Amino acid sequence: MKITKVLLEFAAAAALAFVVAALVSWLWNLSAHGKGTVDWGTAVRMSIILGCVATWAIARGSKNS
Repeated sequence: MKITKVLLEFAAAAALAFVVAALVSWLWNLSAHGKGTVDWGTAVRMSIILGCVATWAIARGSKNS
């Protein structure tokens, strides 16, 4: 797998994970605490972790095919 494809897969997975984590934390804080605040630290951590895991899973799956 080429490095550009790997980086593109990482960027796409990380961006999607960041948006979802930010939205979920905002909705959780809105419903539980009555304030719509986003936990940016958690959103960044989740995006990095899920970006790495998704990229690794995609790269591993393409080797077997």
